[in-house]
Amino acid sequence: MKKNFVLEELDCANCAAKMQEGIRKIEGVKDCSIAFMTKKMVLEAEEQDYERILKEVKKVIGKVDPEVEVLPA
Repeated sequence: MKKNFVLEELDCANCAAKMQEGIRKIEGVKDCSIAFMTKKMVLEAEEQDYERILKEVKKVIGKVDPEVEVLPA
């Protein structure tokens, strides 16, 4: 299942790369891409575990930059 998100308050390209790298390590994530210029994230993950995965994604993002908010696109 692929879903799009907006990463509000994302203002660091290096942070985006760290987030993407961390998210890809989460169990159940098939792929993740973060476009810094558009502040968009595409997350592809197992449908049955999507809620758990999204919680972990938000934790990873919060550790890198606590001000970034994950919103549905």
